[in-house]
Amino acid sequence: MSKDADIPVVTPLTPELGCTDIAKSLAFYTQVLGFKIQYQREEDGFAMLERQGSRIMLDEWRAASVTGTDRSYALAPLEYPLGRGMNLQIQTDDVDELYAAVQKSGATIYRPMEEKWYRANDIELGNKQFIVLDPDGYMLRFYQDLGDRPCKAET
Repeated sequence: MSKDADIPVVTPLTPELGCTDIAKSLAFYTQVLGFKIQYQREEDGFAMLERQGSRIMLDEWRAASVTGTDRSYALAPLEYPLGRGMNLQIQTDDVDELYAAVQKSGATIYRPMEEKWYRANDIELGNKQFIVLDPDGYMLRFYQDLGDRPCKAET
């Protein structure tokens, strides 16, 4: 059952992150990062989360003997940090406020706040961004859009 009927239930891409402790992950995502639980299946260790239109599914890895099924999507042994080689870029309305909350929580900041411009053909797209690790080591890159500008001339 949805906890907030006004939140859209469908997005074009919703990553599902396997986690080792759903309670710990839910506390981090909801209390520190400000995600809301759209719905959850506590018996399965599953939750659908939403924050400003971005969605993430959390799914606790459990042994088949606990759930009665083998629904693990792990292709290899799981070890910290999970999600190696990937970071999730998540847009936010107030990156400074979120960064302050993350710092206050003591979460692991992988990359401190920065202003970064990325070339896209003949323009640059600006982000004010930082990267934080979730309890299982997934990299979450929160950013606020700074707009675009012409590419700087090469010297």
